[in-house]
Amino acid sequence: MKPLILAFFLACLFSTVRADVAVLTQHNDLSRTGANLQETVLNTANVNSNQFGLVFTRTVDDQIYAQPLVMTNVDIPATGLHNVVYIATVNDSVYAFDADDATANTPYWHVSFTNANAVAPRNTDMTGACGGNYIDFSGNMGIVGTPVIDPASQTIYVLARTKEFGTNFVQRLHALDLRTGAEQPNSPVVVTATYQGDGEGSVSNVLTFDSQKQNQRSALSLVNGIVYFAWASHCDWRPYHGWLVGYDATNLNQVAVYNATPTGIEGGIWMAGQGVSADADGNLFLSVGNGTVGTPSDPRDPINRGESFLKLTRNGTNLDVVSWFTPYNYPTLESGDIDLGSAGLLLIPGTTLAFSGGKQGVLYLVDRDNMGGLSYANADTNVVQSFQVMSGSHQILGSPVWWDGPDGSYSYVWVSGSDFLRQYRFDRVAGKFLLPNFAKGLAAAPGGTPGGILALSANGTNAGSGIVWASHQLGGSANQAVRPGMLRAYNAQNVTNELWNSEQISARDSVGNFAKFCPSSVANGKVYLATFSNRLNVYGLLPRPSLTIGLSDSNVMVSWPTNNASVYKLQTNTNLISGIWLDVTNSVIITNGWYQVIVPATDTTVFYRLKL
Repeated sequence: MKPLILAFFLACLFSTVRADVAVLTQHNDLSRTGANLQETVLNTANVNSNQFGLVFTRTVDDQIYAQPLVMTNVDIPATGLHNVVYIATVNDSVYAFDADDATANTPYWHVSFTNANAVAPRNTDMTGACGGNYIDFSGNMGIVGTPVIDPASQTIYVLARTKEFGTNFVQRLHALDLRTGAEQPNSPVVVTATYQGDGEGSVSNVLTFDSQKQNQRSALSLVNGIVYFAWASHCDWRPYHGWLVGYDATNLNQVAVYNATPTGIEGGIWMAGQGVSADADGNLFLSVGNGTVGTPSDPRDPINRGESFLKLTRNGTNLDVVSWFTPYNYPTLESGDIDLGSAGLLLIPGTTLAFSGGKQGVLYLVDRDNMGGLSYANADTNVVQSFQVMSGSHQILGSPVWWDGPDGSYSYVWVSGSDFLRQYRFDRVAGKFLLPNFAKGLAAAPGGTPGGILALSANGTNAGSGIVWASHQLGGSANQAVRPGMLRAYNAQNVTNELWNSEQISARDSVGNFAKFCPSSVANGKVYLATFSNRLNVYGLLPRPSLTIGLSDSNVMVSWPTNNASVYKLQTNTNLISGIWLDVTNSVIITNGWYQVIVPATDTTVFYRLKL
């Protein structure tokens, strides 16, 4: 009588119903919390090197500066409904890949905005930036700001830059159909703008937008039917100004223009790639970098608001400054190029507070409806709270993220300069952070910039579900350099507990080149990470290993691939009803890429399984 041998992998005794979640904008929402609070697959128990790692990659034509975006249930022609991840590159390309299927290597569609007469502008085209040696970008710089998706109209909005006929620099807003990549009606539109003012570069008291000099780094924002996007400069190549422009999402007509320094200089809006934040009423919140503060006779004049947090309200075609904050030591920030505008504003959920910081490494908590203006004292006595993250040269270049966990509310930040991930607890009764205490990760990022770029995933406030995802360079500084990168996962309840990182099993999980200032997108059990290695990395739970059974003489050979975790235990059972599984104690050997266990054959029906 021949033995009956059955093998299967028991992952769990029940199935999980998952409601798929979209990531439609940079840092997940208009409060820029950086959090997906509907992540039901990944948690602190299964994000480890045995169960989690790189599951597939997608090749694209250049570096990815824009955060990957995910849309669910997209009706792709002739193929049906799919979750789709959208990738934009500096070579002026947009790709739509299947977000889930590891075998679907070919994009559903790919759109390029280049042709025989139009190419992506390059860093070498910025001839006046950094004295003509501009290396903040290492090559092309076509699409840099993260696009934004409108699920109602099934549209993705993208700002693309081209150099046409060799000398003409053009920036265009494109509205693309999520299903096909086709241009929507009225798309594209060439971006132009003017603003009244006699600031640097003005002609006849009018400032005109310069498509070559103005660097569109910050993400696009969709706020109450208007697409907003902003500009700074290339290495302070003057004259330039901070511009913020709004276009009607339906007809792409320009509806609002703001200039941060109309009678002054500079005032770039870049926020390390973060988008403008917004409240439910459509008020906009942003941070401005180096630039003129007020007027020579009145630094509190709202006309020029460099080095400031701003609340803007739309008034016809204008965006009016209705509240603002400028640090008391703005002259020092200005003279030392340690500007405030290197991170975006996080609007703390359930409050009227906003939170951010700049290159000085100071974090400011302000009432976003009454930010405090400019202090009359030699201290920032006009804000709710301020504190130095770490003394020395430690810049805030990646915006904070937020989580309301089971045991409290927290913000997380990771500054530059060989520092650690920091976790600050927020007291909702007092409306302040509980200082000086904080938790910190145990591993520092390398010296230099930018520190850790953060995202967060959790299943609401559930314990054991919160994870802080941090990417940073693997060595050296990523300032004006392309560096290998690293992705880390921390327990969001206590960041002293690192769950996983991409270097634990680097042969399987290594990042490639770090995409600076670009947060990962976490959705539906996967982490989508941009790189400068011309590929998108997708991390997730590793495929479940399958058992293979073979007979050799009087022995049973049970095998499973070695590209799975070695910590799986082989177990056996002769009566499934009993539910009793016993560990197989025979030695595990490795042969030709397989783990293998040899056990004597019997005349009894035997079941085998792998279990973590």
